[in-house]
Amino acid sequence: MRRVGHGGTLDPLATGLLALLVGLTTRETERLHTAPKVYDALVRFGSETATDDREGETTRSAAVPSGAVDVEAALVPLRGAIQQIPPAYAAVKVGGRTAYSRARAGETLELAAREVQVYRLEMTDWNPPDARLLIVCGSGTYVRSIARDLGRALGSAAHLAALRRLAIGAIDVADAVGIEALRTAGRDAAVARLRVMDESTLALPRRYLDDPAGKIVGAGGRT
Repeated sequence: MRRVGHGGTLDPLATGLLALLVGLTTRETERLHTAPKVYDALVRFGSETATDDREGETTRSAAVPSGAVDVEAALVPLRGAIQQIPPAYAAVKVGGRTAYSRARAGETLELAAREVQVYRLEMTDWNPPDARLLIVCGSGTYVRSIARDLGRALGSAAHLAALRRLAIGAIDVADAVGIEALRTAGRDAAVARLRVMDESTLALPRRYLDDPAGKIVGAGGRT
């Protein structure tokens, strides 16, 4: 194949699903980017970082929240249509350059908030200083920002410690194959895995909104 695209990058610390598009389907890359996504996230309280994840330098420390009830309450305003400020180290463009390239050059950025959709946000485990979350969100949502904002809402500090993408629309990580296994299997096996992309590909199965959160992240594997 001469043309290969992807359905949304993953941060270096993240694991899970990466959708590949080949041939003429690469023309639909932007449409696939609009599909809802499902994540299994681990938020670590006690410190905030420059990148809002575990790979950045600590910029602020604070006490860990006292209990799960407090965390549950703080999740409420982070659901639905919310205004979210992207991380300083993000792929959004600022003045024609990506925010992360300007941040790495030492610039201090004031990124504008933008509306994103968080369809589902539930805590599936509380093991201080960590909270494990199921997140179902729309295009452009930064899970790192959810972690950061959750910490601040609790008068604490937090960053994203681990992340696994479980689904992009109807494409499920359970149907995915590891890259090394794909290479080993060869061309014919790879071609056999291709599927047609249509409107049904973009539609999120109802189970991600209706099934118990613990069942969903359990099926997707630990972060």
